[in-house]
Amino acid sequence: MQGLSLNARAAIMSVLLLVVGLTIWELAIPAQQAAGELTEYERLTGGGAPRAGVPPPSQVIAKAWEELSNPFYDAGPNDKGIGIQIGYSISRVLTGYALAALIAIPLGFLIGMSPVAYKALNPFIQVLRPISPLAWMPLALFIIQDSEASAIFVIFICSIWPMLLNTAFGVAGVRKDWVNVARTHELGSLRTAFTVILPAAAPTIVTGMRISIGIAWLVIVAAEMLVGGTGIGYYVWNEWNNLDLTSVIFSILMIGVVGMLLDAMFGLLATRVTYVE
Repeated sequence: MQGLSLNARAAIMSVLLLVVGLTIWELAIPAQQAAGELTEYERLTGGGAPRAGVPPPSQVIAKAWEELSNPFYDAGPNDKGIGIQIGYSISRVLTGYALAALIAIPLGFLIGMSPVAYKALNPFIQVLRPISPLAWMPLALFIIQDSEASAIFVIFICSIWPMLLNTAFGVAGVRKDWVNVARTHELGSLRTAFTVILPAAAPTIVTGMRISIGIAWLVIVAAEMLVGGTGIGYYVWNEWNNLDLTSVIFSILMIGVVGMLLDAMFGLLATRVTYVE
């Protein structure tokens, strides 16, 4: 172990922790409970129908193999593959996220560069920012009258604040002497924003974008549970209604994996932006 690199040792430790955790989980759940069978006492006393038990990891792994071997099958409205469900969710997230970025980043520049704009808009931001995104769902459904568009609106409203505030903070934190040098060279406001302020504020802006994508992925699951139809959130809720806890746990793990990949993409972007700076 001493001769291994830090990354190798960390990887080995992660694998060991995973194996130990799965082993404890597997041994902690009796086979009878995992299968949802009645105990002998319940059979003798008429304890009722078999219960849904928490599945062991072996069942979850088998379910994952089954689902991932054909993730894009479509057998009807309530029977679609996990790949299709995740695709619907990612599409909604990226649409709402892109709309938020189109508004949040330019507005963040305005707030960061103009103290008057900051003081004028700050009360509205402080009132709207703490509102739970899901609190907007009933109003969105009533006004828009479309569940798909309402889910996208919820993603928009939850994504906009981290990007807006981080952009404003990054722009306001750019060194004044850099801006003064640009003015000395008689650069216009737009050119100064793109050639001086944007490169300097880019790491902070990307951090806000990274926070937003994580929140957006978290919120879409809850939004899809409310509106139903398609998506990974609907998949989780539908499997819960079917008392298929194996599929529920599998889908929870898939939500975590996709969230990790989205965060890793923006983490890589943040590294590149910092490196360029």
